[in-house]
Amino acid sequence: MPRGSWVFLIFIAIVSTSSVFTDAEVESEQASSFIFKISFSENVSAESLDGRLLLLLSTDGSREPRFQIGDRPDTQLVFGIDVDGWHPGDEAVIDKTAFGYPVASFADLPAGDYYVQALLHRYETFQRSDGFAVKLPMDRGEGLQWNRAPGNLISSPRRIYLDFSTGGSISINLDSKIEPIPEPEDTKYIRHIKIQSKLLTEFWGRPMQIGAAVLLPDGFEEHPNARYPLVIMHGHFEPTISDFHETPPEKRLSGRRHLQAEQAHRFYKVWTGKDFPRVLLAVIQHPCPFYDDSYGVNSANCGPYGDAITYELVPEIEKRFRGIGEGWARAMYGGSTGGWIVLAAQIFYPDEYNGAWGSCPDPVDFRAYQIVNIYNHKNAYYYDSEWKHTPRPGARNYLGEILSTMEEQNHRELALGTNGRSGGQWDIWQAVFSPVGNDGYPVPIWDKQTGETDHQVAEYWREHYDLRYILQRDWQTLGPKLKGKLHIFVGDMDTFHLNNGVYLLEEFLESTTDPYYDGEVVYGDRFEHCWSGYPERFGQPKDKGYHERFIPIIVKHLLKTAPQGADTKSWRY
Repeated sequence: MPRGSWVFLIFIAIVSTSSVFTDAEVESEQASSFIFKISFSENVSAESLDGRLLLLLSTDGSREPRFQIGDRPDTQLVFGIDVDGWHPGDEAVIDKTAFGYPVASFADLPAGDYYVQALLHRYETFQRSDGFAVKLPMDRGEGLQWNRAPGNLISSPRRIYLDFSTGGSISINLDSKIEPIPEPEDTKYIRHIKIQSKLLTEFWGRPMQIGAAVLLPDGFEEHPNARYPLVIMHGHFEPTISDFHETPPEKRLSGRRHLQAEQAHRFYKVWTGKDFPRVLLAVIQHPCPFYDDSYGVNSANCGPYGDAITYELVPEIEKRFRGIGEGWARAMYGGSTGGWIVLAAQIFYPDEYNGAWGSCPDPVDFRAYQIVNIYNHKNAYYYDSEWKHTPRPGARNYLGEILSTMEEQNHRELALGTNGRSGGQWDIWQAVFSPVGNDGYPVPIWDKQTGETDHQVAEYWREHYDLRYILQRDWQTLGPKLKGKLHIFVGDMDTFHLNNGVYLLEEFLESTTDPYYDGEVVYGDRFEHCWSGYPERFGQPKDKGYHERFIPIIVKHLLKTAPQGADTKSWRY
């Protein structure tokens, strides 16, 4: 064959070989070029911004996509990136590499119609007293909720046909800010208090406030010489006391909303009735830059919230509203997050409080950190096995049906925020319980992507926040101070397996006799989260609210344990 023919054939072979792609490779290349270009104008914000930029996609047009992200099976889609120094007019690009939930990359989504929305969860820079500069969201009156935080930038939802297997781009303009939330107004019975905490301000390097909504007893103005016990309710952030209505439910309300309004009005009638104990009821407000509450303890990452609440806020409440102001006349109750907080506060400040009634408390023993033993298990997302890859459940219903897995819950948080900044449950536990990392953010208890556990971090958790371990370690000094003060209620089918930790705590409490704890641990048969010790499920007509049930029990305990000469009369009118 002539030499020119050989050269031609070799050229054809090279060209053919270099241009052979499978259909999947072609689709992958096209998908990689699909991007969302997001920007905002000076009309929305004239300053450069930091934060977590979220792309929200939904096939459900019943409400905005930002309100459809959760752990339940009906969750929609979110993809996120961090932005720093983002200027007006600049385009931030979200492509297939942006981590998402419940689908890791939008390149894997099918073509179809989607409701599209973008949101910037804004961060500010804190110059903390430990020397670290960290970027975190600040509560703006909403309890640190990324999807409704005032000042966050959002776009108007649009319905768009998207085919991620083709190239192209979608431009999104963040065209508005979420509006500020009005401050709640005082009434005859409900007062709102905020103080700037000296301790927290020093830690965070900027003014930091904590507060409370305080429900005054009936006859407060008519009995100026009365001084009252303080009953504290801990839980998630509430701007006011929403379950106390002086007026009957409006006729336009229906279903659960009508039932809640009806119960709130009933509580008003009970509270003002002649036989209900006269106490101050304070609902504590302490959102921190990691969550809608701080967990009420001192923490390397969150700051000295335990001391701020106990030594700054509580005395101020008692000063303003004529509290007795002594440890014997203070008690606490709460559920879930609040259940853990009241137990922790009682254990860490045993002389400052006289009883904790904790319902469905968050993990009280880290051998049962929900479904994970952080000291022994290698992986938080999958059972330790050489060959199997069985996911650990994260949430269930009372029949044991799995609603979400550990991996799914943590990946949702990772999509919403890196460095523990999602504002989610696992991230706040990590922020409260972990030491500070070299970057100024909490040291992870496990790899957020893979679930691989760091047992060295677990040891730090054990020594500082494992309530069962701390009780067992320090019972010789704590036991005499806690006698009769610990009361725990939990359903034995708790949605988040929180009954497992309670079993382990009860095992210690019941086996210890020097002294015997003399409290109670009560289980609700087949009850989910958050059972609180009453036969009916929450929300049923016969069910009494937390306040209505616990306050009379607490007051009975306070009177029984009041020291000789204490004021047990001025407030009992």
